[in-house]
Amino acid sequence: MHDTVLMGIDLGAGSLKVTIIDTAGALLGSASSDVRTNSPQPGWAEQDPEEWYRGLCHAVPAALAIAGIKSGDIGAVSFSAGAHTPVLLDEDNQLIRPAILWSDQRSSVEAHELAQKAGAMIHATSFNNPAPTWTLPQLQWLQTHEPDSVRRTKRLLIAKDYLRFRLTGGWHTDRVDAVGTLMTDSSASTWSEELCALIGWNMETLPPIVEPTAVVGEVSRQGAEESGLAAGTPVVAGTMDTAAECYGAGAVDAGHCTIKLATAGTVSVITDTFSAHAEVIDYPHVIPGYGYAITGTNSCASAHRWLRDQLFMPADPSNADGDPGQAAFNEMERLAASIPAGSDGMLFHPYLQGERSPYWDAKLRADFIGVTIRHTKGHFVRALYEGVAFSLLDCMESLNAQGLQSASARLVGGGGRSATWRQIVSDCTGLMIDVPENGDASFGAALVAGVGIGAFNDERDAVKRCVKLIQHHEPDAANHALYGELFAVYKDAQAALSGINHTLTDLMVNR
Repeated sequence: MHDTVLMGIDLGAGSLKVTIIDTAGALLGSASSDVRTNSPQPGWAEQDPEEWYRGLCHAVPAALAIAGIKSGDIGAVSFSAGAHTPVLLDEDNQLIRPAILWSDQRSSVEAHELAQKAGAMIHATSFNNPAPTWTLPQLQWLQTHEPDSVRRTKRLLIAKDYLRFRLTGGWHTDRVDAVGTLMTDSSASTWSEELCALIGWNMETLPPIVEPTAVVGEVSRQGAEESGLAAGTPVVAGTMDTAAECYGAGAVDAGHCTIKLATAGTVSVITDTFSAHAEVIDYPHVIPGYGYAITGTNSCASAHRWLRDQLFMPADPSNADGDPGQAAFNEMERLAASIPAGSDGMLFHPYLQGERSPYWDAKLRADFIGVTIRHTKGHFVRALYEGVAFSLLDCMESLNAQGLQSASARLVGGGGRSATWRQIVSDCTGLMIDVPENGDASFGAALVAGVGIGAFNDERDAVKRCVKLIQHHEPDAANHALYGELFAVYKDAQAALSGINHTLTDLMVNR
């Protein structure tokens, strides 16, 4: 059993999840641990990497117990996590400060300055454009506002690499996460002296770059004592979450599309080369030589949870029977399914945390418009589902403009548990939607672990053997036509409200 049981660990925005599978893709066990996001100032989003590791040390033994296996049965472990998130260590390998998340907007000024100063060079070198979501502007912000943190930095790690570092003591990143820093020569998968020089960053703090499937160490004795894994277990580098998700969903050929309904929402299209496209984000794929273009909306399942917490949770959840949070989600699903397409004229823009594609505007704000006295709580839920779907369609049109089109998509993420939401996404985008049995990033990371130790012949063999599709949706023609008309109104309203959003944001910031 030792070489056929694989573990994937994914650090999401709201939780850390551990998944254990066999080499047929069967789920043997999984467990998770919540992770808190702190917002000490408006627009900021930070997490404590030590809390990530505590979550790992809680979830690993729980997953092993659910799977009914011993730690020594794990053949290999690998990782995924959100991109761009820098973890800074001092000369004693101690954390210097909290990690700045991809959703943090504090470096908007720095991103704008970098774009004005060297935008064309940055895109030509890194294949991407400056925005607050990237590590490069975040580090420039730290240089201005926390120079002592920068001075003390001896090692920079990206989120998943910190977890792996705690287990092995090894210091690496993979070629996908490296691109996510906006600090690489992406055509060569090397750190770029020119990009680092833009902010005067010390390149000696940057880790070696390896393949996602590279075995980069083994669980140390200390890592074993803390985590519940067995000392000596092979550890595979892993990759960023969207790359693991695309791979775990089976999107491995050019034109394959993956839609994610998670904390953030994304649309990704696989390309048979890794190259730059204007106005969208480009990353290399897990499969060498391939890439994927991705666009994203900041608030997806996070908006769903926000609405649940504001309108559907009991006043005192501790007095509720069972799981009050899940009961609230179930009620939201029931109500949304009873509301007709179009939510009787209510629209929602999901800009609760500003917006990424296609606007790249930290000052956009969410809204419900068209609200009348006849609208109910169910209308608000359905309008939220539809508004996120419209935002994903907005993202998809950015990809279409680059010649990146698909007729179908694999849908992953926690929001995909909603059958109503899945069908709305299909109706809105016009895509056929397939849902993998196990398609999240932790599953993809487990596949990467298996490829790394030779449990599969190669990356494609792992997908062929392990990825299974269990649900299918086709767009309803009448709903698709209606959503096409409503999307035009959605776009008009976004443009009309943009200036108002900026004024409101500036008014509150300058008080």
